[in-house]
Amino acid sequence: MPIMRAAYASRFDADNPLAALGVGDRPEPAHPDSDWVTVQVRASSLNHHDIWSLRGVGLSADQLPMILGCDAVGTDPEGRQVVIYPVVPTPGDPRGVSILSEHFPGTLAERVAVPRMNLLPLPAGLSATDAACLPTAWLTAWRMLTTKGRVDEGESVLVQGAGGGVATAAVALGVALGKRVYATSRDAGKRERITELGATALEPGARLPERVDVVIETVGAATFDHSLKSAAPMARIVVSGATAGHEPTVNLRRVFAMQLEILGTSMGTPDELTELLGFCAEHEIHPVVDSVVPFSKVEDAFTRLHSGDVFGKVVIDHTA
Repeated sequence: MPIMRAAYASRFDADNPLAALGVGDRPEPAHPDSDWVTVQVRASSLNHHDIWSLRGVGLSADQLPMILGCDAVGTDPEGRQVVIYPVVPTPGDPRGVSILSEHFPGTLAERVAVPRMNLLPLPAGLSATDAACLPTAWLTAWRMLTTKGRVDEGESVLVQGAGGGVATAAVALGVALGKRVYATSRDAGKRERITELGATALEPGARLPERVDVVIETVGAATFDHSLKSAAPMARIVVSGATAGHEPTVNLRRVFAMQLEILGTSMGTPDELTELLGFCAEHEIHPVVDSVVPFSKVEDAFTRLHSGDVFGKVVIDHTA
């Protein structure tokens, strides 16, 4: 059986997820259906989803070893440069779909198999390493701002906990969309980086100069009360994560008195990813990249992500 190099979850370790990471030879990806194709991976990027997988969230022991990774840019069988949309139909999943590395092997490998309809052309002007940042974190941020947050109806945005992939993407995209963007971070260095992106950086819980039309919430319980207090009448609070607690106390009187919308979302559609790719290419937007690491040092990339010191995306170069 042909083999390839890959990074995978070899077991689960809730306390020390890096100990569950395996790097080595795995079988070539199989095609579950006739419309699937194999893509040669050029670049991929890490997400906190990969860390959670190593902890055992979303996977069961009988799925191990599971190749990790959701995002990738690569070369299709016809030699075209493509961006992979990572959401695949999955009849056995209650959602009807899953993300690569949940039921089907992911992108942290030399090759990955996906349905042909999941391949989008890599736009001219976008590098493989830049585009590899977009299909999960940046797509989620784009959907939070546009489809769910309806940011075109407002002028101001609050992004909680900037530094991670989704939140940093929301800052960069919000500024590019011409909105007044406020972003919080506990880290002074990250607040400085936020300012460089064109946003107003604030400490967590700080009073904003104005109430905002859209709140991007990926932190959860630690920031949710501040999100409620910072929201203007009829604002949208869009939630795609809960890294600091998933059970916040919610002041319902504020919700109904201010007519707030609390909206949940995850990922986005192929059309939204196409829109995002086109927007970044047209406006010459380069995703915020923390570091680019060769696949031969993928363990270092995971260590970097797990440290919590990242600002933007950790990208894996499969050609180096």
